[in-house]
Amino acid sequence: MAATTTKLNVNSRSSEGSRAARRLRRSGRVPGVLYGGGLEPVGFDADARELRLALAGSGAVLDLSIDGDKTTPVVLKESQRNPVRGETTHVDLLRVKLDEEIHAVVPLELGGVDDAPGVKSGGVLEQITRELNVQALPTAIPESIVHEVGEMEIGETILLGALTPPEGVTLLDDLEETVLATLSPPRLQAEAAEEIEAETELVGEGEQEAGEGASDGAAGED
Repeated sequence: MAATTTKLNVNSRSSEGSRAARRLRRSGRVPGVLYGGGLEPVGFDADARELRLALAGSGAVLDLSIDGDKTTPVVLKESQRNPVRGETTHVDLLRVKLDEEIHAVVPLELGGVDDAPGVKSGGVLEQITRELNVQALPTAIPESIVHEVGEMEIGETILLGALTPPEGVTLLDDLEETVLATLSPPRLQAEAAEEIEAETELVGEGEQEAGEGASDGAAGED
């Protein structure tokens, strides 16, 4: 579970625009904006390394201090990353109240994949859903939710309804429509079956055309 033990000190920022943001990044700072709580958005910049460490736990509640003022509990709302280097280039933080539930997106992890009988038989396990929409108190939002699939057989599909969320966490996605994972037959076996089916259809069509040709010939003789 998340905990309010990580403090992040940032500086207020009034400069706007891409040029100012680039200067910040070159100096090892990351620009950001603080939202929520019925207050006006506040621009800030944070030390890139300190921010990276503070956000290491997805869903973590941070104690944010701007210019050394009193800390405010916040959570990560959105982050942007450099597509090549992967470093964080901008963050949006959201003020929260620790006694009020919020919506959050939590990563889904599948456990026991290699132990699944269907996988051992050569089946292909595909994870369809990788993130879950949840509702919980800020301090109850997990870093991730793990669902065990160690008993899956070939041909099985796991829906969200089969997942038991952590205590205090409510799943917001459709329990009967959201597919978490599927386990399909081995690809070679499936491709071979498709080829046989296609060849059978071609043979059937050929025989049908031959039969129609013979019928046309007999009709011509009459």
